[in-house]
Amino acid sequence: MDRITTIGFDADDTLWHNERFFRLTQDHFAGLLAEYTERETLMTRLLEAEKRNLARYGYGIKGFMLSMIETAIEVTDQRVPAPVIAEILSTGQEMLRHPIELLPHAEESIRALAPSHRLVLITKGDLLDQERKLAQSSLGDLFDAIEIVSEKTPETYARIFIRHGDGAEHALMAGNSMRSDVVAPIMAGAWGVHVPHGLEWEIEHAEPPFAHDRFRALRHLGELPDLVGWIDGC
Repeated sequence: MDRITTIGFDADDTLWHNERFFRLTQDHFAGLLAEYTERETLMTRLLEAEKRNLARYGYGIKGFMLSMIETAIEVTDQRVPAPVIAEILSTGQEMLRHPIELLPHAEESIRALAPSHRLVLITKGDLLDQERKLAQSSLGDLFDAIEIVSEKTPETYARIFIRHGDGAEHALMAGNSMRSDVVAPIMAGAWGVHVPHGLEWEIEHAEPPFAHDRFRALRHLGELPDLVGWIDGC
């Protein structure tokens, strides 16, 4: 087996909580527009807006805010009250200020792997927000490189693992998103390791590649050092 020399880590919902704040904001959003439409309809319209807007705004809180405003305008037939728009903006700004909460095993696993492997944080989303979260996490100094990308494609991983390592065949990516953190790196030739979080954004859904010999699923991030040790020892 090819020895692992580079390990990529996803950030949101792999190292720290993220999706649960989006869910709480969606609950608040549904309450704001309860007199105009049912929650299920509103969430469907919001997801449609998010999908449309990914190419315009990318991933992250700011694009989510704009999609909520667009959805509010649509479901109210352009009659959404100004205070509702103001509350949506306020809620989004609160998300941008929310302190980081590390997930269990995140720091200990990174510290265990840092002396022996090149560690690269590979995340997508708003540049300023991701930089803020990384700074608050106190994990930044443990990474050899930081890559904040617009999309996680096989081509993106191939470039990153050449730039910061010995190519995808000697690399492993760990994250909670099956589509972005597992399937895409496997397609690039790397290992894809799924670290479940419990909350999954529908846009990131993909079927697990059970038949692929470079796919692994862990119960939590604390199991990653042993997995890397097993791969390197084979």
